Amino acid sequence: MSGAMRQMYEHRFPIVLGKDFAGTVTEIGSDVTDFAVGDKVFGMVAKQRLTDGGGFGEYLTTAAGAGVAHVPAGLDLAVAGSLGLAGAVAIAVIDALGPLSGKAILVSGATGGVGAHVVQLAKARGAHVIATAASGRATEHVLGLGADQAVDYRNDLATQVKQVDSVVHLAGDGASLASVLVDGGRIVSAAHLQLEGHEVTPVMANPDPAKLSRLAADVAAGRVRVPIARTYPLDQLATAVSDFAARGVLGKLAIAVA
Repeated sequence: MSGAMRQMYEHRFPIVLGKDFAGTVTEIGSDVTDFAVGDKVFGMVAKQRLTDGGGFGEYLTTAAGAGVAHVPAGLDLAVAGSLGLAGAVAIAVIDALGPLSGKAILVSGATGGVGAHVVQLAKARGAHVIATAASGRATEHVLGLGADQAVDYRNDLATQVKQVDSVVHLAGDGASLASVLVDGGRIVSAAHLQLEGHEVTPVMANPDPAKLSRLAADVAAGRVRVPIARTYPLDQLATAVSDFAARGVLGKLAIAVA
């Protein structure tokens, strides 16, 4: 918990953090018609103020029309609870890329939670997917997700990748990535990339319930995988955050409340 974004959000301690959630509805508002007590739901905490509470707790409140969807039959709650934020960003990336059939795309940051979704969703839409990854386990990881090719981001990209139609920037040096684009190629960034001489399409999480539902259906049907590396009980949340900050984990880190 570095406090790096403390200027962006209203906050008062104690704060309950966490953007992802999944669980069972215990109460509904008088105007809610799409959900009922007992429904299994998942999503992304779509609140602008940290004071409103997050997903790292036993209970949370959320608006019925934003960032919450039903968990489809056959989808484990632990997996559903790992979908929200990463899935919402990945959906926004795919939407920004436009038609992908027959296109070559480079996903920089493919080993992360968002990247894992982007690789699979782009592949399902007919793209030739090139993923950045360190050699060894990380390369095996992205190829296992369906990437057609893995390239080591620590080496010169221009010697490993021929011109691609689009670049997805989730991490990495923007100038190096832009150097492998075809003329008129597109850069989509979920990591606040600003690059002189290139138009960059910025994206943020889009917690639209209908899109989250479609993603969950894809996961339930086995068309998209959510690799969970480790699961921690809630009282080991600090350890989970430290492990995440240390990097090197391939897959999602899940928190089990009960």
